[in-house]
Amino acid sequence: MSFRIALSGLNAASSRLDITAQNIANVNTTGFKSSRASFADVYASSNNDIAATTPGTGVRLDAINQTFSQGGVNFTGNNLDLAISGEGFFTMEGPKGTTYTRAGSFSVDREGYVVNNNLEKLQVFPASADGTFAAGSLADLKLQITENPPQQTSSTEIGLNLPANAPVPSTADFDPSLSSSYNHATSMTIYDSLGTSHTATMYFVKDASANNWNQYLYVNDNPVGEANSLSFNSAGELMSPELGLVTYPAYDPGTGAADLNLSFDYSKTTQYGQEFGINSLQQDGYTTGRMTGVAVSDNGVVSARFSNGQSSQLGKVAMAIFANPNGLQQKGDTSWAETTASGGPRLGEAGSSNFGLLQAGALEGSNVDLTAQLVEMITAQRNFQANTQMISTSDQLTQAIINIR
Repeated sequence: MSFRIALSGLNAASSRLDITAQNIANVNTTGFKSSRASFADVYASSNNDIAATTPGTGVRLDAINQTFSQGGVNFTGNNLDLAISGEGFFTMEGPKGTTYTRAGSFSVDREGYVVNNNLEKLQVFPASADGTFAAGSLADLKLQITENPPQQTSSTEIGLNLPANAPVPSTADFDPSLSSSYNHATSMTIYDSLGTSHTATMYFVKDASANNWNQYLYVNDNPVGEANSLSFNSAGELMSPELGLVTYPAYDPGTGAADLNLSFDYSKTTQYGQEFGINSLQQDGYTTGRMTGVAVSDNGVVSARFSNGQSSQLGKVAMAIFANPNGLQQKGDTSWAETTASGGPRLGEAGSSNFGLLQAGALEGSNVDLTAQLVEMITAQRNFQANTQMISTSDQLTQAIINIR
């Protein structure tokens, strides 16, 4: 009996060494979670009367439990590398079905999908047209590899200060080619529906009547409508047009694009002091843009950045947590699959409920404590040696009995 008991001890010690070796081997594996062995004693019968007079029959490996504690976060500088700080798994979809991982090393395949090293696709809650996310469905995260479409300029915001003591120009009839026919001018870039840029120039002419100015708009040196009157009160505040809004007639940019229907907001224009000043020139149009980068917020919103200064939300990273993560089936490549023991996944957004936050440009390292594993290795080695000594002692006793005359 002692041979069998010691043999079970050897097997247990060997299993413990195997698990320790696995932990040590993966000390630098991204997203790896260390394991520990749980052992149980073995008896021939569970009957209390017999158990009281019968020695045990050894030990067995009861379970291999994983420790889902936080690993260290290492910064990489790659925006598609994602680390989870807290609970949760990334949700992946691939040929083997749905898997879950803590390894956030992602890249882009030739079709623009964000994938891991096994070509499994990262799952997100897709973006809706109203800026929200469809949390009830999952979609593959795909980067927008086409150009961002242009937007035609329709409105602008002009913030100027026109000098209160400006003289009436010496040339009576306005002519943009004669600086003596106007007091001040400023320009800004606007865009048509095809994304072609045009130069819009605003000329300001002091009227003979007090606190009144005439404003002219030229696009690419072509006039747009007639003069528009800007009137101020004695405190220098704009009184007309109403709400400071000037609407111009349609202008054909001559590029095959739709007519420009411009509306300029002069509500922030004033008539103070002695100097002409430009405080703000803003317009709502932009040209086409190429994708220049990807940003991921700490709550998982993935946005594409474009060369025209625009950004587009592509989705929100779908996180999963389980009631019993130790029940997950290990699939290799630091990924897990759902089982009956783990329960179904609860999907959610990073930073909400029990879900951890995301760190872009970083990876979660292994949670293996190398010092603790070396101590575990020494302990398992001692256990193995003790069981081999038990077998040796049992062998000597058996030999002594056989040699009895």
